[in-house]
Amino acid sequence: MAGLAQAGVDLTSADVVVGTSAGSVAGSQILSGVRLEQLYARQLEDPTAEVLVMISRLTLLRFALLLLWPGDERRSRARLGRAALRAQTISESKRLTIIASRLPSTSWPERKLLITAVDAETGEFQVFDRDSGVALVDAVAASCAAPLVYPAITINGRRYIDGGTRSAANADLATDSNRVVVIAPLTIAFRRSQRIDRQLASLGEGVRSIVVSPDAEARQGMGRQALDPANRASAARAGKNQAKSVASAVAAVWSSN
Repeated sequence: MAGLAQAGVDLTSADVVVGTSAGSVAGSQILSGVRLEQLYARQLEDPTAEVLVMISRLTLLRFALLLLWPGDERRSRARLGRAALRAQTISESKRLTIIASRLPSTSWPERKLLITAVDAETGEFQVFDRDSGVALVDAVAASCAAPLVYPAITINGRRYIDGGTRSAANADLATDSNRVVVIAPLTIAFRRSQRIDRQLASLGEGVRSIVVSPDAEARQGMGRQALDPANRASAARAGKNQAKSVASAVAAVWSSN
């Protein structure tokens, strides 16, 4: 987004921001009022003091099997959620502290921010906003609660896991929008209904949209361990560099003409 802004395409003017998983952090950051250049600079800071979480292949396989098990999608999410509740992770309080440190403001922004999560016990999809009566840090932590890796987050007596277990982008929440730009570092859809193109199509005819996903350089910068903070700076640099090649296409969608 910093690279796009540098090229003259400022996405921070969006009327609605939908944040899923790490996108809930990014959405909270860009609507906080802090300049994109400052937010980008933070991605280049030394991350050695942060908690390193390595995801094993066994964990990834277990995640996929639980989510892909035949049957109703909500029940599959509930199955994964129940496994998440039993997993050994860091404490909720420690995770909330980490999330709070990444947000320039812990107050909901004035503009519309939708943060997605999933009820760990029922598999029900949940969308939090400033009118939900939920603290921003709690909502973001819930959306970022990667099952089997991070703790489910307690909100009003319910436990919630990552909004990405429903969809990588949840682009179908951008209702009543005529221009939609999806920044999707991860585009894996475990089920057909989760596919971003299908979600965008559901918004109706006449909606201009574009999906920006990592190019080869960005994928290399992100590395194989998506949660490893050591890859953050290289991923940020590669993403900013990629903006040059997609700026004109994004501008064609974002333009009001």
